Amino acid sequence: GFVLRYAIADVAAWVHPGDAVDVEAWRRGCTVYCPDLRAPLHPTSLSEGRASLLPDQEAPAVLWTLRLDAAGRTVGTGVERATVRSRGALDYAGLQAWFDAGAVTDANHDDSVRLLRDVGEVLLAAEAARGGVSLTLPTQVVEQQGERFALRYDAALRTEAWNAQLSLCCGGAAAALMLDAGVGLLRTLPPTESADLAELREASGSLGVAWPEDTSYPEWVRALDPATPAGTALMVAASRTLRGAGYATFDGEVPEMHEHSALAMPYAHVTAPLRRLGDRLATECALAAANDRRPPGWVTDALGSVPEAMAEANRRASSVHRACIDLAEVTVLAPLVGQEFEGTVTVVDDRGRATVQLRDPAVIASAELPAGTRDGSVVRVLLDSVDFQRRRPRFVSAKGPS
Repeated sequence: GFVLRYAIADVAAWVHPGDAVDVEAWRRGCTVYCPDLRAPLHPTSLSEGRASLLPDQEAPAVLWTLRLDAAGRTVGTGVERATVRSRGALDYAGLQAWFDAGAVTDANHDDSVRLLRDVGEVLLAAEAARGGVSLTLPTQVVEQQGERFALRYDAALRTEAWNAQLSLCCGGAAAALMLDAGVGLLRTLPPTESADLAELREASGSLGVAWPEDTSYPEWVRALDPATPAGTALMVAASRTLRGAGYATFDGEVPEMHEHSALAMPYAHVTAPLRRLGDRLATECALAAANDRRPPGWVTDALGSVPEAMAEANRRASSVHRACIDLAEVTVLAPLVGQEFEGTVTVVDDRGRATVQLRDPAVIASAELPAGTRDGSVVRVLLDSVDFQRRRPRFVSAKGPS
């Protein structure tokens, strides 16, 4: 097996209940990101300075020590406060290139970095074994290039997937501690509705993608190829079934809905307290549970307010993200009015409106297409106009063969 040590900034060492930073953090809820700036949850002097686990800086941290068996199951959990000195900052792309080159031994990467791959792969296999649903759709990203902005599709690197599994491992351990203690804050997602699964199975058949009766929903999703038109459409459809994410708080009786269906386990947000309010409270609950005590009164008093505060913060962040994407799309498309583009139809709604994912530029937009157009179709569309005020492009079916 393995021993995983995961250090997370200890926000409670700097932010105290009821102080000005705490009050403002409750109002903000989370960090909101734009292509050219961010509205941080905490002052940058903390989130990008003293409280952050920057290289060569000693900082207070919450240190998780997780003992994993050879199959990636957590068999022992320790949580404590510690002082941490980070030895270096790595980036996903650089580390991925290093692994792709054969992970040659050098002074910049020690055995713990090489173990990122080994443990990451074990945890990915464990997620598949317990029935977790893993979606690998590329993300639409606005990128600042000097004074200009560009759109691109950002496919997740394997190093990101490995690192995410370490974070999920901490979240699963935190949830287990809180459930045993009978007090905590969980991140939840209800199971996919049977009607949605029936629609997905029908769509899979109509697009010529096999879904054998003995293949589970998670196994089917993992087999989809997002590089193909049919795979893209089906993965988008699958993502729409994972709805209803929220937070569950409890102090005593555990709520009936306390699992995260996509992860196939109880789960808690604890690894991003500098950018998510709820993580600070969940971390305090896990610390208390790991050390056989109740969470502080300021935590138990505030737990019930977290779901509403985080729901509002997530709505705000999502709205800002969508507005940034919409503005970037019309800005990039404005000089291209009258041109034709190829794309994949990912969704056709009940009113016959199609959503098309263009290949280049990286735009996802509604289009007016002929009746009978189906999900997964590869089509050519004409950019008819751009409405800056409403931030909407108008695409229509292009004449000629698709």
